[in-house]
Amino acid sequence: MTVTLRPATTDDLMAVGALHRRSRVAAYSSFLPAEALAEPTAEAMGRYWVERWGWERDDHLMTVAERDGELLGFTYLGPDDEGDPATGLLNAIHLDPAERGRGTGRELMIDALATMRKCGRRRAVLWVLAENASARRFYERGGWSPTGVEREELIGSAVTAQLRYARAL
Repeated sequence: MTVTLRPATTDDLMAVGALHRRSRVAAYSSFLPAEALAEPTAEAMGRYWVERWGWERDDHLMTVAERDGELLGFTYLGPDDEGDPATGLLNAIHLDPAERGRGTGRELMIDALATMRKCGRRRAVLWVLAENASARRFYERGGWSPTGVEREELIGSAVTAQLRYARAL
C-alpha cells in the first residue's frame, strides 16, 4: 500500500500525540529509564500538540504520513531556534514503531528538506539525542553532520545530552 504525505490538520493532533509517545518510548527505552518515559501519557501528548499548534501554526509546518487512513509518522518544521532566516529547523520527525525500516521515515525526511527549500531556506538543522545511535545513523545517511554544538534537555526526569546536526539544502 502507498504512503501518502499531507499537511496536518487540527483533527490529526491527538493522534499525532499518541504516535509521538509511542515513538519516543520505542526509540529511547534502551537508554532512558522507564520512569522518564512514563509521562506524558498519549492523551497529554495530544493536548501538548493541540496547544503548541495553536501558538505556532503561522510559522511552523506539520506533515503527516498515512496509509489507508492510518497515521504512520509526522514531521514538524519551523524557523531556526538561533534566529538565522536562511536556516530551517526540523523540530520533530517521529514514526510509529511498526513503521521503522520501511522507508516512511526517509520519505518524510525528503519531503521536509524539499519543503524547507521551497520556503527559501538554504540550511537545515535539528537536535538529536546523543545516545540515540539509530537516529544519528539515519540522519548521517541522509547527509546530516554534527555541528559540535550540544545542549541538555529534560525528558521526564532524565537529563539528556542533545547534539545539533546540520546539512545544506
